[in-house]
Amino acid sequence: MTKKVHIRTFGCQMNQADTEIITSLLQDEGYVMTDSEDSADLVILNTCAVRENAVEKIMNTLNNLKGKRRLRSDLLVGVIGCVPQYYREKMFGMSDGIDFLAGPDTYRQLPLLIENAQQGIRGANLAFIPEETYTGIEPVRTGSISAFVPVMRGCNNRCAFCVVPYTRGKERSRPMKSVIDEVEQLEEAGYREITLLGQNVNSYFDDNAGCDFAELLERSSRAAKRARIRFTTSHPKDISESLVRVIAAHDNICNTIHLPVQSGSTRMLGLMNRGHSREEYLEKIAMIRRCIPGVTISTDLIAGFCGETEKDHRETLSLMEEVRFDFSYTFYYSVRPGTYAAKHLPDDVAEKVKKRRLDEIIALQNKISGELYAAQIGNVAAVLAESESKRSREMLMGRTATNRVVVFDREDYKPGDLVSVKIHASTSATLIGRPQ
Repeated sequence: MTKKVHIRTFGCQMNQADTEIITSLLQDEGYVMTDSEDSADLVILNTCAVRENAVEKIMNTLNNLKGKRRLRSDLLVGVIGCVPQYYREKMFGMSDGIDFLAGPDTYRQLPLLIENAQQGIRGANLAFIPEETYTGIEPVRTGSISAFVPVMRGCNNRCAFCVVPYTRGKERSRPMKSVIDEVEQLEEAGYREITLLGQNVNSYFDDNAGCDFAELLERSSRAAKRARIRFTTSHPKDISESLVRVIAAHDNICNTIHLPVQSGSTRMLGLMNRGHSREEYLEKIAMIRRCIPGVTISTDLIAGFCGETEKDHRETLSLMEEVRFDFSYTFYYSVRPGTYAAKHLPDDVAEKVKKRRLDEIIALQNKISGELYAAQIGNVAAVLAESESKRSREMLMGRTATNRVVVFDREDYKPGDLVSVKIHASTSATLIGRPQ
């Protein structure tokens, strides 16, 4: 009988890439993918533990699946990824609707865990495997235009608020040749955009090839000359001038950099263990803009971290004014058990204060983004069409090389086309235009 699996993916781009690896592994075992939980014999939740509300979403999903399990006693449910790696076997006590658990390093063991679950054995494999990069597994891509290529896994930075080192383990890099081979295959298959992924791609290093991330990015650019090349995520303390000059030197490397800062206060950056000051961050921004004219920069910001004062908060707002980020991922701080902050720093900012500060950050970012986008009216941008617009089938949605979202009249264009679009209107998050 055909076995059907539905995978629901939460969180970051790395989780999306992992789902493509898991799909490959399960197809080798005879499973067929389905978009519907109702038709699935197996439901897998590929989870993220970075934010507290992400865990709540997973628990709500498990509760909703209980009804389906009452109707179908043979339905199996697995929880994989960062949440079970974080909570470990406690997950079984958090929900009786879980049949097996797997961490980010143990996806090759999923067939065995599923086989045991079919026999009524609740199993977990949450080992850290320092050498695991899933090299040799050909991902099953869900799209035909854009593709993710993980180049490294894990993180050695111990930011006080972050669970990633505890859920994805230490940094390890894929062999350079395997990355370039995959990039070349994607180019040959017609992919128009390739994103190199890592928790901190700046730290990529292949010891055997003596290849750092700047060289890997340059080789990727040359290996896929017809595709746009992107990468994420960078750490401010590690981004180098050599990397920035590679971006500037190659037209197919997108001139946009995501550079999380988290706070504009040097004091808070110290408490967060970020490894750089406000001044050092601004020096990196100046270096980037000196080397790459027209570059856009985005960031992550946390409101209300442990000990944050109004002065610290105002320094974050002033940093935003000075840098003028294109957009920001913004959150208010929530304690993640097991992190340095949870163990050693008091969560002493009231929730209503955190939310008010977050609202001020969002309002300022919307203002800045609105001004930056409005300044594009009248310009012509090269837009890679990605899909139909959600609002109208007569419009397409795509992005510029600077990662700005553009909605434009469809005319005779289709997803995958590179279109010259003249911008005639904007919001704080979208450019609106017509093909030239």
